[in-house]
Amino acid sequence: ALEMFQAKGYASTTIDDIAAAAGTTRATFYAHFPSRLELMKAIIGELNEHLERTSSRAHGSTAPALVAVVRDGDRAAIKKWLSGVASRWDTIRPYVSVAFEAAAVDPELRTLADEWLEEAVSDITEGLDAAGRFEPRTRRLRGVLAMAQLDFVAMHWKDGRWDADLDGVIEVLGDSWSDLLSDR
Repeated sequence: ALEMFQAKGYASTTIDDIAAAAGTTRATFYAHFPSRLELMKAIIGELNEHLERTSSRAHGSTAPALVAVVRDGDRAAIKKWLSGVASRWDTIRPYVSVAFEAAAVDPELRTLADEWLEEAVSDITEGLDAAGRFEPRTRRLRGVLAMAQLDFVAMHWKDGRWDADLDGVIEVLGDSWSDLLSDR
């Protein structure tokens, strides 16, 4: 399904297209997924696995390593965490681009995508809360700004673009995150 969504686009890909690409039938597809929406939820679940996000009662899913690195506020640790995420950009980019394309045409998926991003912002907020850094009223906004930077760079950076190699991107992004999230 992910390959079909990338090739044809979410809106243009039919259940029959997905079933044929998988070498199965429409009936078999529906035995596993009652709708394309449920299939997209499963794809987002796979994305969460790639991003090492786990289930959280507090806010859907969480990345404990992100919470910890923000809580600790160490510049080198922030850059190391970002580098680990960046090493998976080629793997996660198709999931994210398909999810956001699907969200543009399906209101339920728009809500799901917004919730997914909010979960990451909540991780940052949780880390800042645990550290007691910055005014409480600014913590969520700091998380929004940090995730907006990471999301944009992750979706758009490619080697040779912006006159920066991956190490340079991580260096600048890490500096920006450190300024937003750390007082060290």
